[in-house]
Amino acid sequence: MAKRLIPTLNRILVEKIVPPSKTSAGILLPEKTAQLNSGKVVAVGPGARDRDGKLIPLSVKEGDTVLLPEYGGNQVKLGDKEYHLFRDDDILGTLHD
Repeated sequence: MAKRLIPTLNRILVEKIVPPSKTSAGILLPEKTAQLNSGKVVAVGPGARDRDGKLIPLSVKEGDTVLLPEYGGNQVKLGDKEYHLFRDDDILGTLHD
């Protein structure tokens, strides 16, 4: 069983952030109050190459919090954790505090 996945080309491995289902006071929140579809970048590939063979760097790095599309990406399960693989072009943006 693989312990670490390193994406190829311009792919990004993301662990989705699951919003809490209840508050610190114990009040259950409905599913409709879910925040943005976001995730934390776990690993990035080296980048794609253009026609001349030059490396095109990725727009995100490990540790970034990114905004994800509602649909898309490939689901990957490593051990007991679930990750998603997206292309760099599919990432909608980065989120900052």
